[in-house]
Parts: sequence; C-alpha cells; structure tokens
Amino acid sequence: MGSPLKVGVVGAGVISAQYSESLKRLPQLQITAVSDFVPERAQALADEHGARALPLEQLLAADDVDVVLNLTLPRTHAEVALQALAAGKHVYGEKPLALDVAEGREVVKAAAAAGLRVGCAPDTVLGTGVQTARALVDAGEIGTPHSATAFMTTPGHERWHPQPDFYYQPGGGPLLDMGPYYLTSLVHLLGPVTRVVGASGRPSQERTIGSGPRAGESFPVTIDTHVTGILEHASGAISTLVMSFDTWAARLPRIEVHGTGGSISVPDPNMFEGAVELYSAATAPAPGPDADLEANWKDVGVRAGYVGSGRGYGLADLALAVEAGRRHRADDETALHVLDIMESVQRAADSRTSVELTTTCERPEAIAEPVDLTA
Repeated sequence: MGSPLKVGVVGAGVISAQYSESLKRLPQLQITAVSDFVPERAQALADEHGARALPLEQLLAADDVDVVLNLTLPRTHAEVALQALAAGKHVYGEKPLALDVAEGREVVKAAAAAGLRVGCAPDTVLGTGVQTARALVDAGEIGTPHSATAFMTTPGHERWHPQPDFYYQPGGGPLLDMGPYYLTSLVHLLGPVTRVVGASGRPSQERTIGSGPRAGESFPVTIDTHVTGILEHASGAISTLVMSFDTWAARLPRIEVHGTGGSISVPDPNMFEGAVELYSAATAPAPGPDADLEANWKDVGVRAGYVGSGRGYGLADLALAVEAGRRHRADDETALHVLDIMESVQRAADSRTSVELTTTCERPEAIAEPVDLTA
C-alpha cells in the first residue's frame, strides 16, 4: 500500500465520532484537517488525530487534504461536495448524496468533469452482514432470486434525539433518513431498480421532543412519515419496502430475500455485522402438523465482507480504489440511483401512479471473502 489518503473532515457533529474511531485503525487514511461552524468541536476532533482545525476555505485549499469527508447536514451535502470538487479534492459524504436527484446529478457531473472520485454512505453494505448475504445470492444458494422485503419501523426519533426537527423536514423522514441503508442493500443484493409505485402518509402534524433541554417542546412535521414502496428490479425481482416513523412496535424482519430454492434473512443494514440465516428448500422438512419449519433456518457464519468494519470503511475502499485504478464500491453512481429510487417512490405516492426511474447503476463489485483492512 502507498501513502495514506489525507482526509479533511467537514462537520464534527455526533456522527463524526464513529468515523473518527474507524479512521484511527485504518492505515489507508489519515485525518489532517477538520472544519466545523463550532470551532471548539473542530479543535476537539483535530486534537484526536494530531490534525489542524481550519475554516472551510482554508481546509479546501490545503495541500495536505486529498479527500473531503463531508459530514454536514443533508441540506448542505451537495453544496460542500461541489466546493470540494472545485478545489480539486475527492469527496466522501454521509447519505443522502444530495437533497434531490437534480442536485445529485450536478455532483456526479462535476466529479466526472474534474476526474475526481465521489463516494457516499452507507458503507454498512460493505460489512460482513450484507456481503455474506450477497455471497449466498451470487452462489445460487436460493436459486433465482425473485423478491425481497425491507422493513424499518420506529415510533420516531424525537423520543431520544434532543434536536430531532430536521428528521421531519425536507431531506429527512424515514425514507431519506433510513431508506439509503435498505435500498443500497437491495441494489447490492438484487441490482438496480427500473420502476416503482408508492403510498405515503403523515398521521401526526407535530411531534413532541422527549429528551434533552427541549423536552416537552412540540415542532411541526412537514414531510410524510410512513412510506410504502414496491420496486421492480431490472433483474425481474420485486421488492416491498416499508419505512415508518409511526410504528410503536413490530415483529418484522429487516430484510429477507426469496428465491426459487430458498430464502435469506439479512441482518440490520444500519449495522455492519450480524447473523445471516439461510433457509434451503433442499433441506426443508415435509409439511405436516409436527414440521419444525424454524429449525431449517441455518446461520451460515461469516463468508464475505470487510471484517470488524465501521463508518468510514467506504472511504478506505475509495482510497484503495484510487491506488488500484478500480471503481470504488460506495460510489456516486449507486448513491444517485438510490436517491432516484427514494425520490421516485415519494413522487409515485404523491401522484398515485407508477414512476419509471431515470438512473441506473451497476451492482458494485462484491467483497467475495472476509477481508481485514487493518492488517
């Protein structure tokens, strides 16, 4: 491996702590500068890495910054990415890529014109959970995959988050907040989507904060908080998606993939690891009142993916891809397509019609065996 890619972090809020812990153990990356609108936060993160706290303009102009890690709020993802690209820096950002597809296209276009890389979370799909499930799909362990279900249900982030307002404004909501984890996983497992239908609702017009200094304060809800989508994949598979901030409790699986020869239970796509279970038709018990169908689910162990991974492993994969001259896995093409899926599901819900997607992508390259990037 060559020299580490030098990282300038923009945004030192809550999520930056998770990235910081990962980057400390990844030899492919080195934080050299940090910028935040709260100078004390920037300095604290910079001190952890022996880096400098800088205003944004100086960070973008710094010679010792190769890539900007964009951890700002969703409404500024595209703005900061475009500034970084204009300054000649690669970009890796938190999800979503942008607030809408039009903004996202501008980022992708600018990167292509400049010959620079843009990466985008989630990189949870590179962990052993989703990658092991993909290895089963690719090996034909469930025959031909024909359908999947994806469920994310909670009663809402205001119950635990002290500043939850942005989750209920444009750019937030269950679809844009959590959808990228589930939809990116479905793209890795089943490939791109061509058409969607959708329905959505907003049962509550306001929410009440449950913790922190603003506990008891109410605020308005300006986006839909329960969204259901049906996705047609180019492969012919059909996925059902439910994203909700209005569900008090549920006993639903996170993601399941079904094929002509079996089914796969995929762990929480918001995490990097978890048990992957396979139900094979070849070993299914004969039907009958005494049949123990649950016993046929088998934990397959770890078969693929970045071992012990965390937030920031997508950036490490980008660094390795730059060195090797290959496509990075958490790439802008996939992120733009996932953004298009989300926007199209909401548009289908609003118009009560089906919507054809205007983007596509290749399935990112699989991580076909367990890989330790810290070794």
